[in-house]
Amino acid sequence: MLELIQNILITQTGIPNLAVNQVIMILIGLLFLYLAIAKEYEPLLLVPIGFGIFIVNFPLTPLMGFTEHGNPELIRAFYKYGVEWEIIPCVIFLGLGAMTDFGPLIANPKTLIIGAGAQLGVFVTYLGVLFFGFTLKEAASVGIIGGADGPTTIYLTAKLAPHLLGANALAAYSYMAMVPLIQPPIMRMMTTLEQRRIRMRQLRYVSQREKLLFPLIGCALIVLLIPAVAPLMGMFMFGNLMRECGVVKRLSDTAQNALMNIVTIFLGLSVGATMQADVFLTWKPLLIFAFGLVDFVICTFGGILTVHIMNIFLKDKINPLIGSAGVSAVPMAARVAHSEGLKADPDNWLIMHAMSPNLAGVIGSAAAAGMFIAMFQ
Repeated sequence: MLELIQNILITQTGIPNLAVNQVIMILIGLLFLYLAIAKEYEPLLLVPIGFGIFIVNFPLTPLMGFTEHGNPELIRAFYKYGVEWEIIPCVIFLGLGAMTDFGPLIANPKTLIIGAGAQLGVFVTYLGVLFFGFTLKEAASVGIIGGADGPTTIYLTAKLAPHLLGANALAAYSYMAMVPLIQPPIMRMMTTLEQRRIRMRQLRYVSQREKLLFPLIGCALIVLLIPAVAPLMGMFMFGNLMRECGVVKRLSDTAQNALMNIVTIFLGLSVGATMQADVFLTWKPLLIFAFGLVDFVICTFGGILTVHIMNIFLKDKINPLIGSAGVSAVPMAARVAHSEGLKADPDNWLIMHAMSPNLAGVIGSAAAAGMFIAMFQ
């Protein structure tokens, strides 16, 4: 009987099987929970991601494996049917579209150029990562992190390099959460006080008809040019159409709230649970975090630089601070640009102007992902 009890303790409990690398990952999970709860860094995502990291790294947990009949265990099922089947990122884009007012972008369409310029880091990092032994597909999935668009990063990584999903997604959401820390020093370094004080003209009024036509025309153009990104952009524009048409308010409200909250929970747990110690504590995921930061910095640099170049040719100058919002990270990057503008001039309100390149960045990062899919899949 004693031997039986000892055998159960050894084989059926986690305590004797707990390894040092698992303890490290559990502590990392607790760190992300701390950042989400105490510092309020992207809590809606970092709480489920952090808990996913925390729970999956306890030994013998039946969460990310398969049953004896070959069926996926609990969180593995969320991952398989939500992420591997590319459903969750597309549903999140549906919710984002339903939340989005494209008015600022319609009123100032030239900011689409800023959104494109802010993807500079995506391609620079893609080339740089190749020199460190990453494959073409892995490099593409790492490069897209700089676009600061979590669902796009997950969508592209699930297609091209699913084994890097946890590291890529965590890097993307971590740097999105740290936008208020990372971007302001770059913004101040690349602009003068006089440039930060530039006041832009008030945006023109955008009619309801324009807002209604935009998702249809935008979807048609994007899908014609980059068919590979149709699942993301199609859902994004459909969500926006529901918002603007005014006749399906219940559906729009569900997409913005209940549905968005449900898929966010499943996404966060799934992403966090992929970060098991034996997979994450290797050189590639750790290098991804370093490259992700460089990527994000270069994308911020690219957006501001694009504004400087545009101002050479424009009569009505653009405040270069809004170039930083081209990295996507909606709406935090726009808020940071607005905040920096207020520090230079307390009466200079840039929030609506910054939302325009912010939305352009969403389209730009999805377009970059579509290019990578077309090239490598």
